[in-house]
Amino acid sequence: MANKRVDVVFAGGGMVGLTLAIALARSGLSVTVVDRETPDSVVNLAYDGRASAIALGSKRVLEAAGVWQHMAADASPIWDIRVADGHPLRGVSPLFLHYDHADIGDDPFGWIIENRITRQALQKVAAETDGLTLIAPADVVRIDRDADCATVVLADGADIHTSLAIAADGKFSTRRKEAGIKTSGWAYDQTSIVATVRHERAHDGVAVELFLPGGPFAMLPMTENRCNIVWSENTDLAQRFMAMDDAAFLDELRLRFGDWLGDLELVGPRFAYPLSLLQAERYTDTRFALIGDAAHSIHPIAGQGLNMGLRDVAALAEVIVDSHRLGLDIGSAVTLRAYERRRRFDNILLTVVTDGLVRLFSNDVPPLRAVRDIGLATVNRLPPAKDFLMRHAMGVVGDLPRMVRGEAL
Repeated sequence: MANKRVDVVFAGGGMVGLTLAIALARSGLSVTVVDRETPDSVVNLAYDGRASAIALGSKRVLEAAGVWQHMAADASPIWDIRVADGHPLRGVSPLFLHYDHADIGDDPFGWIIENRITRQALQKVAAETDGLTLIAPADVVRIDRDADCATVVLADGADIHTSLAIAADGKFSTRRKEAGIKTSGWAYDQTSIVATVRHERAHDGVAVELFLPGGPFAMLPMTENRCNIVWSENTDLAQRFMAMDDAAFLDELRLRFGDWLGDLELVGPRFAYPLSLLQAERYTDTRFALIGDAAHSIHPIAGQGLNMGLRDVAALAEVIVDSHRLGLDIGSAVTLRAYERRRRFDNILLTVVTDGLVRLFSNDVPPLRAVRDIGLATVNRLPPAKDFLMRHAMGVVGDLPRMVRGEAL
């Protein structure tokens, strides 16, 4: 590949990175995405068994990027959310928190969709978007940066010169480390077991999260009478469950899932993901920005990981596009500071909240169990508090970028 110059180069082309790349290219910028994975591999069921909760605000971001129309048929709406304390042997607490979408409008709280479906949609739109080049599989060797330019050096010897390099290469970001950006965080003694089940009865768009002693157990409604299970468990126990055959694993699953949807059958393979928390000490450097998991990674207890990344997309796209239209330098410190101001506080706040929930709910200590049960029941009887939390779950609270408001860039 010959050396070239483009407006923006991405190291990493996952769901967050490719969404931002599409949004920028559709707004008239020249964009190159370099990803080490082949496009075919990342849409294979064996690559990633997870499904993600796409909040209303995030759905608007994907709509503005022209991607949602290619995902909508496979997205299952969340009409109700039910949260309760539970135990595999004692059952579910009678005290609970119930969110009903009808209390605040006609829109669902969000949608559950398989990650591989989202990636398929993104790849389709990326291939049809003028001004966007995807180079994959390919490795970024390093990014050289100075006050005037960033140069992305590829393993094949090619150089790509750009005004702004964006790291979207995940939680273990090589480019973040190369830039000398430190992180804070820790590993939880929990592993997330992910599996999909088919059930007898319709789920009616109800998402359920049980707080069990080993960690949260989420049942997320999917299309075709299926639920995606996100089961956070003590790592030692999780390894034992993963080693079981399907019949024994299903027996353990049924103890936690209950019989509210009838009998269960496994659909597809099981996956296990170690859980940790990470926050980058800053999101920007000279002609360089972090987005998505490269900037922050949280526990899946609230299903907000991808939504945080898509809000990064909306904020960074807005400041870049506005600078571009005004003829300003899209990679300047002024532009990048505007992005960091809009996102860092919100991300840190959500990180603190989710970490607190993990510590409060991932135990079987009787006094704490009583406090959290009473807390859930109290919030359930306070309409103003419930309305705020429901709108927050929908991603429509706070200083919203244009894409999150459903407006064009």
